Amino acid sequence: MFTGIVTGIGEVIGRNGGNFTIRCPYPAETLEIGGSMACNGCCLTVTSIRTDDGAVAGSSIFTADVSNETCAKTTIDSWQPGTRINLERPLAMGQELGGHLVTGHVDGVARIADIIADGDSRRFVIEAPDHLAPYIAPKGSVALDGVSLTVNEVSDNCFGVNIIPHTLTVTTWGAKTAGQSINLEVDLFSRYIARLLEFRT
Repeated sequence: MFTGIVTGIGEVIGRNGGNFTIRCPYPAETLEIGGSMACNGCCLTVTSIRTDDGAVAGSSIFTADVSNETCAKTTIDSWQPGTRINLERPLAMGQELGGHLVTGHVDGVARIADIIADGDSRRFVIEAPDHLAPYIAPKGSVALDGVSLTVNEVSDNCFGVNIIPHTLTVTTWGAKTAGQSINLEVDLFSRYIARLLEFRT
């Protein structure tokens, strides 16, 4: 389980089919094989870890295997060496829940339809897939490329989010451009409410 509060930016430095090698800012001794890592919002399992010798002090390199199903439902299949990704380590029991409950199970791929300057912040207009649009509500929560955000407004399949300067700086959102695809995870509770309503008599 995650919170959508990104704690580091990683970089894909290698790919062999569905096996990805990622440089991260976390010390190797703080990671464990079999542990989870949210990578642009996708919960991946760490399969190997090594110290990143010669790079930034304290950084490390880990690998993760990605299934065909995950590649098909997320933006991961577009990752190549040099791709920068948002990272978040799993929520620990008793840790502050600063964002919202995020599972790391991406629901689908959305698209950045427009970016509008708003002082030092930026407003992003996001186009959601048809089947996910009903789960998105004004003032509700979404995770976009792993970042917990509040929905400002909704119009048909599009919704808006505002990203403050701090978030633009400490995540990959500062480099986003219109037309890019992003991973979308809808609010966990909206999924269950919708499912319960299917059986309502």
